Amino acid sequence: MHPDPALTAAVRAALRAAADPSLAPGQQAYMRSAMPFLGVRVPEVRRLVRATVRDLGVRDGEQLAAAARELWDDATHREERYAAAALVALRPLEGDLALVPFHEHVARTGAWWDHVDEAAHRVADLHDAHPVETAAIVLRWSVDDDIWVRRLAILGQLGRRERVDLDLLAAVIEPSLGDPEFFLRKVIGWALRDAGRVHPDWVRGYADAHDLSPLSRREALKHL
Repeated sequence: MHPDPALTAAVRAALRAAADPSLAPGQQAYMRSAMPFLGVRVPEVRRLVRATVRDLGVRDGEQLAAAARELWDDATHREERYAAAALVALRPLEGDLALVPFHEHVARTGAWWDHVDEAAHRVADLHDAHPVETAAIVLRWSVDDDIWVRRLAILGQLGRRERVDLDLLAAVIEPSLGDPEFFLRKVIGWALRDAGRVHPDWVRGYADAHDLSPLSRREALKHL
């Protein structure tokens, strides 16, 4: 389906109307972003997207997904990509397996922690809605050459608490255990620390049994 031009135009207009150019240089520097910012904070981007969708009465998931893809691919400012992420977080698209290629596309083309970590929340929704299919997807991602795709696989169960699949978590971490990349070592520890909120003994046992990097170990055991 083609995106609704009224929706994408309205989102872009809302972002520009809310822009504070004085914020933009600091935002761009903080994110080390080649793409410029308009100067809209992320919570405000999300609020504007929800308000725009509500005002236009858009309820069709395919329309929302198409608009998200257009905003992402044609973005001139980073907030447009944040808006795309906000669109796929809306209820009509919650746990939608058809969005898996988009989430992977976000990881590969966004290639930075802010985009990947937001997409991970959508992967968590997929784990709840389609556990068998999603497990296969993240296992494939976990051995990808792209570190951001692997990060997405590892982070995909964040916040699932008692629903976390510990065997799957261990399996998606395994291929990255020896990788020296900071953004993988950090997220391995983060994912383990999050699991430790509900499964502290399992995380302690995992840390004892595996050769974690000092960073991963420190993050994993921070609150245990």
